[in-house]
Amino acid sequence: MRAFGSVGGDPLYIVRGQGSHIWDADGNEYVDYVGSWGPLILGHAAPTVIEAVIAAARDGTSFRSFHPSRSGSRRAGHFRFSAHAKVRFVSSGTEATMSAIRLARAYTKRKYIVKFEGCYHGHADALLVKPDRRGHARYSGISGRS
Repeated sequence: MRAFGSVGGDPLYIVRGQGSHIWDADGNEYVDYVGSWGPLILGHAAPTVIEAVIAAARDGTSFRSFHPSRSGSRRAGHFRFSAHAKVRFVSSGTEATMSAIRLARAYTKRKYIVKFEGCYHGHADALLVKPDRRGHARYSGISGRS
């Protein structure tokens, strides 16, 4: 949705998806080349995923405590990525970027990071700044400040 402001046109309003296809509110069908930027590797509404979600939801949806499925998925991730000592699951790309920055700063003992102007790195304050002509940080977020 953010991209339409800079490329022109009207955003699509997607109402459903099946496999690699999506449909908009006007009934037009499209091939979804984005796949939610990775998570939809099995496609939209994959029957095995739907069945697993329903089965898991029957036991409850959020506990904020230890649960067998959490420890199982953690072990499965460690098995698949055995070269990594630890795996951290996050809910968004912003969280992943924030965790990566925190880890890099701790490991390198460096205070500053480099980011590319004009690119989206996540929606955290530290990622929404850019230097002014004197090198001072300037917030470039939505708040109206510049």
